[in-house]
Amino acid sequence: MSSSPRSSRVTSRQRMVEITTTSLRSFNFDFAPLSLFQIFARTQSPISRGFLASPPLRHCSRNAIGVQTASDASINGDREEHDLCNWDELKFSLIPTDYMYVMKCSSGEGAFSQGHLTRYGNVELSPSSGVLNYGQGLLEGLKAYRGDDNRIRLFRPEQNALRMQMGAERMCMPSPTAEQFVGSIKQTALANKRWVPPPGKGSLYIRPLLLGTGAILGVAPSPEYTFLAYASPVGNYFTGSMHFSVEDKVYRAIPGGTGGIKSITNYSPIYKAVTQAKAKGFTDVIFLDAATGKYIEEATACNIFVAKGNVISTPPIAGTILPGITRKTIIEVASWLGYQIEERAIPLEELMNADEAFCTGTAIAIKPVGSVTYQGQRVEYKTGDGYLV
Repeated sequence: MSSSPRSSRVTSRQRMVEITTTSLRSFNFDFAPLSLFQIFARTQSPISRGFLASPPLRHCSRNAIGVQTASDASINGDREEHDLCNWDELKFSLIPTDYMYVMKCSSGEGAFSQGHLTRYGNVELSPSSGVLNYGQGLLEGLKAYRGDDNRIRLFRPEQNALRMQMGAERMCMPSPTAEQFVGSIKQTALANKRWVPPPGKGSLYIRPLLLGTGAILGVAPSPEYTFLAYASPVGNYFTGSMHFSVEDKVYRAIPGGTGGIKSITNYSPIYKAVTQAKAKGFTDVIFLDAATGKYIEEATACNIFVAKGNVISTPPIAGTILPGITRKTIIEVASWLGYQIEERAIPLEELMNADEAFCTGTAIAIKPVGSVTYQGQRVEYKTGDGYLV
């Protein structure tokens, strides 16, 4: 359905894909929480001053996280074993690694105590814990990559820290400071460095959790909280283009709910809709807004973008859309490249008539939408050379 783009658009679109794909796989900032604009600087592209984030964080601070600073040898990320698994057949599934990171906070303290690394294993919980009884918990997700120079990189981890803090406030939970959060992720990546796949073979997916682990019977916030981060090497979440069905009976989020944060309660309620769609051959589901049922919101685990001409549109962050970190980055990149960016309500009809569509997220990175099906009507989009994704 998509017409060929103008030649002036081809170069910039291909450039966008080249830069964003490189940035999400392997770029050289050594655990630095930097903006993607710095990738342009590294590829000799011009960049306006003032867009850059904070200076590189090259080493763990002992005072920040309360554990011993990693050595330079650890930061270099030399692999100790080469046959941990078949890297060429890596899927997006759990492969337990060596260590996880844990720190705790009692409600009376208000701040998390020093954390520590421990061997990966089961966690003991009270049957009356807040997370088991009332779902008081948050999750995050980010990746560590191994570059061609064998050094390990993280992608904007401070953004995950800020998003967890936002979610914690909504769920009446204390949260680690940004420094504690980033430090814990660095420690987790370094402790499991032998599980970071070779360049281009995948990534080390790191899953931070914030859980209400204290015992509580009444409906109230937990008296104790646990932050932990574990890791698993992963391959692609999806391969190829994504093919969606539009769900018009089940809604992912409602106004005033928790759709805008990564609450652990957001996911299982949509399992049935997603399972039914996959049984019919679809990759995933696009959910509509609960208020009117007319506007697209997002998929199970990714944000959605719609392209028409030189305009790239995406649903706004208004409480029912997750503020994706890859989403934020793509908006910055596309704007820098000269595209008109619109964050607004997008009618389903506009998606069905778009030139192109694509999805973004930590798990999937950037994926083109190959087709969307709604009430038996299937619309296909062209992808590949000369297009956005």
